[in-house]
Amino acid sequence: MIKKRYTFLIIVCLSFSTGHVFMPRSHALELSGYAAVEGRLFTDDPLYPEQERHVISLAIEPELYHKWEGGPSFIFTPFIRADSADPERSHVDIRELNYVWISDTWELKVGISKVFWGVTEFVHLVDIINQTDFVENIDGEDKLGQPMVHVSIPRNWGVLDFFMLPYFRERTFPGEKGRNRTQLIVDTDRSVFESSDEENHIDFALRYNHTLGDWDFGIYHFNGTGREPSFTLGFDPGGLVLVPKYWLIEQTGLDVQAVKGNLLLKLESLYRSGQGDSFYALVGGLEYSFYNVVSRGVDIGLIVEWAYDDRDEDVSVVFNNDLMTGVRLALNDVSGTEVLAGFIIDLDNSDRVLTIESSRRLRDNIKIVVDAYVVLQSSEDSLIHAIRNDNNIRIELVRYF
Repeated sequence: MIKKRYTFLIIVCLSFSTGHVFMPRSHALELSGYAAVEGRLFTDDPLYPEQERHVISLAIEPELYHKWEGGPSFIFTPFIRADSADPERSHVDIRELNYVWISDTWELKVGISKVFWGVTEFVHLVDIINQTDFVENIDGEDKLGQPMVHVSIPRNWGVLDFFMLPYFRERTFPGEKGRNRTQLIVDTDRSVFESSDEENHIDFALRYNHTLGDWDFGIYHFNGTGREPSFTLGFDPGGLVLVPKYWLIEQTGLDVQAVKGNLLLKLESLYRSGQGDSFYALVGGLEYSFYNVVSRGVDIGLIVEWAYDDRDEDVSVVFNNDLMTGVRLALNDVSGTEVLAGFIIDLDNSDRVLTIESSRRLRDNIKIVVDAYVVLQSSEDSLIHAIRNDNNIRIELVRYF
C-alpha cells in the first residue's frame, strides 16, 4: 500500500501534468523505453531445495515525457518485472514520476526520481539517495524510485543541491525461491525502524559539487533513515528468518575525480554515525586508457581500485578490505560492442569473484547483454559463501522503442 506522502507526490505530479496548476503551450507527448527478456543460466544445482536451476523473466520500462514550450516538463517511468521462479522478483516500481521547473538560476523537481552519486567502478560507496533494488541484481546498480523534492542551484562557484525525502523505500530481497539469497530468508514484512515515524520519517540531504581544472569533486551530508539495513533473527511459522532494521544516521560523503591525460583518478569516502559505532569507509583507484590500439579504433582501459570499511568485524560488510582489478574494452564498431571484466580479491580471506559485463547492438533498436558472476573461492564466514552455487550467465535481449 502506497503511503500518504507517496500518494501526495503522485497527485501533485499528475495535476501538474494535466495543466491544473500551469498551462503553457505544450509539445506532443513522447513515448520511449524498452522491453526485455532475460535468462539466467546457473552452472550448479541450487543450495536450497526451493530454488530452480534456471530462471527466465520479462521486463518493460516505458518512459512518457512531456514538455511545455518555454516551461516545465513531466516524465513518468514505470518498471515491471515478471520472473518465472521468484515471486519477490516479480514486482512493479515507479522509477520516475516527476515534474520539473527550470529557470536561469534554479531547478525544481517534485515527485519520484533517481539520483546517482559516485565515481568508482566496482563499489558505489557514497550513493545514498535511492534504495537498492536487490532483486534485480546483486551488484547494487539498480535502484528504486525515491519520492523527493529536489532544488538545484547552479552558480559559477559550483552547484548546490537540496533534497527533502518524505518517504522511505525498503530494500528488496530475493524470496525463498530466488537465487542469490542467503540461507535464511529476509522477511521484509517484519522490518523494524529506529524512528517512530517508520517509513514516513522525512530525510534531508545537502550536496555541493564543483569543477576546478582537471578535478571534479562533490561533498554532501545526509540526515535520515539509512538505506543499508542491519539484521536480527526472527521467527515465523517456517522457522528462522532475518529481520531488517533501518537506523537513523548522519552521513557525510566525498567523491573526487581527476583527469590527467589518459589517467583517471577516483576516490569515494564517507563517515557515518548512528548505526552502531561510528565508522569511515573509502574506495579509490585509477583507470588508465589506451586509445586506438594497433590503429584499429579499439580502446582498452585498465582499472585498479581498493575498498576499505572500518567495520572489519561486521559480517554484513561485503567490501571491508578488497582489491578490485578490471579491464574495459570498447571496440568502437558500428554495433557498439563493449566488455568490462573485473576480478575481486578479499585481502582478509580467500574470497575471489569474477564479473563480466558485455553488450552489443544487433540492430539499431535491439541489443544483447551478456553478464557473468562467478564465485571462484569463498570462506565460510563471508557473505558470498551463501551464493557459492549461484554462479551464472545472464543473457538479456533488449528492444528499444
